[in-house]
Amino acid sequence: MVALHDTAPLLFEDLGPRKVVADFSGGALSSDGGCLLLRQIDRSFGLTRQLATCFQDARDQRWVDHSVNQLLAQRIYALALGYEDLNDHELLRRDPLLAAACEKTDPLGQDRFRPQFRDAALAAPATLNRLELSNHKRTRAHKLAHDPRQVEACLLEMGSRCLPKQATELVLDLDAMGSLVHGMQEGRFFHGYYDGYCYLPLYVFCGNTPLWAQLRTADHDAADGALAAVQQIVAALRRRSPQARIILRADSGFAREELMAWCEDQRDVYYCFGLAQNSRLLANLEVPLAEATARQILCGGAAVRVFTEFEYQTLKTWRCLRRVIGKAEITVEGKNPRFLVTNLPGPGFTGDAAGRFSPISLYEDFYCARGQMENVLKQQSLDLKSDRLSTHHLGSNQLRLWFSALAYLLLERVRAVGLAGTKLACATIGSIRLKLLKVAALVTISVRRVHVQLSTAWPYRDLFAACVRRLSLAQCHAG
Repeated sequence: MVALHDTAPLLFEDLGPRKVVADFSGGALSSDGGCLLLRQIDRSFGLTRQLATCFQDARDQRWVDHSVNQLLAQRIYALALGYEDLNDHELLRRDPLLAAACEKTDPLGQDRFRPQFRDAALAAPATLNRLELSNHKRTRAHKLAHDPRQVEACLLEMGSRCLPKQATELVLDLDAMGSLVHGMQEGRFFHGYYDGYCYLPLYVFCGNTPLWAQLRTADHDAADGALAAVQQIVAALRRRSPQARIILRADSGFAREELMAWCEDQRDVYYCFGLAQNSRLLANLEVPLAEATARQILCGGAAVRVFTEFEYQTLKTWRCLRRVIGKAEITVEGKNPRFLVTNLPGPGFTGDAAGRFSPISLYEDFYCARGQMENVLKQQSLDLKSDRLSTHHLGSNQLRLWFSALAYLLLERVRAVGLAGTKLACATIGSIRLKLLKVAALVTISVRRVHVQLSTAWPYRDLFAACVRRLSLAQCHAG
């Protein structure tokens, strides 16, 4: 980062006869040379440009230093670079490379209206805070209101565009993840499972692509609002890939009658949900459990699984019989029965591998693959701080959640387009940030160009160069 003023030298242990001295007089430097990748993919993808259309700018444009597009780019790029706190922007606003990435034509800020701000090209924390709070405060300073429905639709549209048009099958993973809060935020509620006050966001991903991020209070069922979300998502996917079959996959919290019945009434929409056990379900698993117990004895105590399937209907809530898969597992700790409910056909679909949806394949190969979504949600939470929901209003916290999801989508595009086939093709967002975005850069600005000199000793320089070439090629094709 560029410091406001030089400070006293920082002294370290001597290196032989030489003194080791450090200070902050480096000039126009950046520690985030990889933010140019974010700009490159954003320009071809159009994410912040599309998001800006969801905001209403009521400011007098004669005195505006930062457009809505620039404010959104600054906030989302910073999240992608690991700066989740608005206070970080007090110094980050002076980063010339981030300013260039946000389309500031003068990255040193010398074109600002007020002389006292001409050392900082980007917006201050207070300005970004007003962007987040404009829907909840009515003052002359809060003039950047957004339409939540449009932002929600923007995430869905941008996510859908990342999916292949010719896809024959799209699997949607649904999950709810508690986000603890540590203040008096609007809508907070104590949740026993998380042992604290929290929100309970609903996420929907297709592979690594986020399609839905809905902030909910924790006093509702895990599947609350899932049907309305799925209806919008399926409609968007139908426009993108009309021929694709769509399969919903989730844990037992989503095995609700309204969601399953809706899927059954649609064309080529299927589900595979976990199913909470009860005495009637366990009665259907007595024989398989006995068989598993006998096999365990023969195997010398090793864990044994036996799968079965049967038709089942609840006494009151389900409208019809449904296919249920039972897993009778005996481990060293004892019995571990599990159940799935699905409308996927046992023989599978035409053209699929034989037995793809047989009980054992459906459980072990298809359903257990939803564990990948758990890894994606960890990246959202740990790498992009999607649980940093510390503003007072529920609506502004929802906007923060969308910002985190969109930052993830931006980095996922870098991974999918720029890093395909490389050693970072399956890397986490945190690894991509550390290895590809965090690089020292000297920025020299002249009348004709912005010259960025990256570290010569950087071990990922070849990978970075290849990624830039791929993103440039993708931008040409998009154009």
